[in-house]
Amino acid sequence: MTTGTEIINQFEKFCDPSLAESWDHVGLQIGNPDKPVTRIMTTLDVRPEVVDEAIERQVDFIFAHHPVMFHPAKDLDTRNPQNAMYAKILNNGITVYAAHTNLDSVNGGMNDWLADQLQLQDTVPLVEKDIDPATGIPRGMGRIGQLQHAMNVDEFADYCLKVFNINGLRLIAKKGDTRQIKRVAVLGGSGSEFYQTAVDKHADAYVTGDVSYHVAHDILANGLVVVDPGHHIECVAVKGLHQLLEEWRQKNNWSVDIIETSINTEPFRFVTK
Repeated sequence: MTTGTEIINQFEKFCDPSLAESWDHVGLQIGNPDKPVTRIMTTLDVRPEVVDEAIERQVDFIFAHHPVMFHPAKDLDTRNPQNAMYAKILNNGITVYAAHTNLDSVNGGMNDWLADQLQLQDTVPLVEKDIDPATGIPRGMGRIGQLQHAMNVDEFADYCLKVFNINGLRLIAKKGDTRQIKRVAVLGGSGSEFYQTAVDKHADAYVTGDVSYHVAHDILANGLVVVDPGHHIECVAVKGLHQLLEEWRQKNNWSVDIIETSINTEPFRFVTK
């Protein structure tokens, strides 16, 4: 018998909740982790359709990247779809755990997975947080490193479409920019606030999501190329978390099944002319 608490303790040895940003809400979200766990499902988001899938597939522990209770509930009126989802999770005895900005900062976590997709070499944290006391290696948000081969701006944008398997992205670059892209920074999620750090660390291009209109103008004025492929590229966490949990399942002889959600939680559709 394996409990949720055992799973959480093992994960937090790897990814300390103290690495999370002060505004974040990581860790246990809903449920009783002391209950036995038979099936874990990894997901980027916990949305109503994901919860329905978990129930259908007899999952009793959802391991997510994005917190399900990011904003506190003001009431428990189940006419509200978010509250109805909370009730469904509790009624079906499901425990929900989330690793968010701590997973973004830990070595071997979210931003290493994204850097691996881009095949960046010689990576270091973009925004250094501290030194890992166990290894002496810096850790922090984002990564910056070198592409295997230089490419021009349009080629790099096409490359991002391919490696992230997406249908569209937003490119922030001056018209006719002919520079070669070699040094690249990446930060999953909403990382536009760190564009100046990418500039200061001599990135040719920066890959991050949710860039706003006015920030995009500031980026152009600074001469940085930015590729905004959307927030949902963090779906790499579904497989990444699965692989971590599977390693620990074998190491610790956990009697659990580990599966990945089949639900695509991307809320946007790209419409072209």
